[in-house]
Amino acid sequence: MIKKLSSGKVREIYEIDGDKLFLVVSDRISAFDYILPSPIPNKGKILNQISKFWFDFAQDIVPNHIISTDTKDFPQEFQTPEFEGRSMLVKKLKMLPVECIVRGYITGSGWKSYQENGTVCGITLPEGLQESEKLPEAIFTPSTKAEIGEHDENISFEKVVEMLGFELATKLRDKTLEIYSKCAEYAAQKGVLIADTKFEFGLDENGELVLADEVLTPDSSRFWPAQDYQVGRSQKSFDKQYLRDWIKSSGYNPETGSPIPDDVIQTTADKYAEAFEIITGKKFEK
Repeated sequence: MIKKLSSGKVREIYEIDGDKLFLVVSDRISAFDYILPSPIPNKGKILNQISKFWFDFAQDIVPNHIISTDTKDFPQEFQTPEFEGRSMLVKKLKMLPVECIVRGYITGSGWKSYQENGTVCGITLPEGLQESEKLPEAIFTPSTKAEIGEHDENISFEKVVEMLGFELATKLRDKTLEIYSKCAEYAAQKGVLIADTKFEFGLDENGELVLADEVLTPDSSRFWPAQDYQVGRSQKSFDKQYLRDWIKSSGYNPETGSPIPDDVIQTTADKYAEAFEIITGKKFEK
């Protein structure tokens, strides 16, 4: 019996049986902890296929939860065009209650914190850094996982140790940094700087660490075009930062649920497609 487990900001999750889940990535988009009223065309397909690319790319570092992204392997109910390209059949895991955030550049809330006291999430950084500057080495800045409508809370590595034990916490941090390092190096060669991102992990039936959820998508990461990169200011981006910036500059209130202009929706969609094509080297097929 297939059971719908949840409908999140972006994903629908179904339980297929005791050890498999079915994930569907919608075209919904969220900003500032609100699901916005206007979907982004093809966003779900783009996110799903970018994730698949990175899951494959990083599988030499840590195994991932994918069983199949091929429609013919899906349960009968999901073998229809609406699920094609935006879904994956995955292993059911015991998910860890930590968002594994890694920052390679100083920007966003990290930049704000650094200006105030020279630290990011309690980590002291060198003096004299400028906005958007590359950090001497990437830093692991975990957070809790909040429910929809609530904010994630930054936590220290020591808190992760309290929650998970030293061995698992250390493995989580090291794998997070290793995946980021490999993927950021690849992306930079393609002309994309990955400023920061977040990963989620679970444990399989043998207690082994497994990469899950989504990986290095425009929803979970900041992607900057390398050709426009300039230290000392905020950056152009391929991710949903464009939409966030529009919301802030236009005075749009996400609480109202009023429609977003068509040109803003289209520009956001174009940025997602461009990110896909640069990273995968493939033309996005709608």
